[in-house]
Amino acid sequence: MKFHVLTLFPEMVEAALGTSITGRAMAKGIICLHTVNIRDFSLRGDGRIDDYPYGGGAGMVMQAEPVMRAWESLAGELPAQTRVICLNPQGRVFDQKMAEELAGGEELVFLCGHYEGIDERVLDEIVTDHVSIGDYVLTGGELPALVMMDAIARMVPGVLSNQESGQSESFQGGLLEYPQYSRPEDWRGKKVPAVLLSGHHANVDRWRRNQSILRTLRNRPELLKTVTFDKKDRKYLQALITGQAEDEITQEQAVFLSKLLAITEKS
Repeated sequence: MKFHVLTLFPEMVEAALGTSITGRAMAKGIICLHTVNIRDFSLRGDGRIDDYPYGGGAGMVMQAEPVMRAWESLAGELPAQTRVICLNPQGRVFDQKMAEELAGGEELVFLCGHYEGIDERVLDEIVTDHVSIGDYVLTGGELPALVMMDAIARMVPGVLSNQESGQSESFQGGLLEYPQYSRPEDWRGKKVPAVLLSGHHANVDRWRRNQSILRTLRNRPELLKTVTFDKKDRKYLQALITGQAEDEITQEQAVFLSKLLAITEKS
């Protein structure tokens, strides 16, 4: 996987992606990073790439021509149908499903805006996807691009030392990840759940599945609407509703689960 980033601050992107897991993957050649400094294509030759917005208003706008020239400097070397992602709060919200989808490509281009945005005309010409990482505004597109590249890189074979860990953590299958524990067994009076010490793999797997469901119910209940439940899942959900499970839930959560089970039984 090769990431291309059109940015005003290449050093910011290079420093962040070049550390930890992604840094090791870059050292092995599993992922590659190519940054293009849009300032190098300034029309004035002084590094400035912004101008006043037509129609008035506060702030400045990134000009179309420097961005286009930056894009053209690498476009000829890209595979056909390479996706160009513009980071802005107006786009589709990034999630794990999109990370998996984008990880299936060979190369990706990220366009990082600043100031009040980028001249719409160049966006119409080169951008294939507008993507947001949340409903808030940041000073530039570099941080969202880094968030996306980190999540996408984890899905690329060989990036993680144990590929299974990338397939079993939060949002896989629509559920949040189950709780994790390490040594010592007893930490300040708090003990590791006994099932994790039992050596009974089927029981461990069931406990983890139940805990993922419970954690999702407590923190992101809306995600459960897209989850496919098997018979054992439904048995656990019924036990939660009736208060027969070891885990406790609120009355509001019990009502939510009752309605959810009723809906999924009909579908």
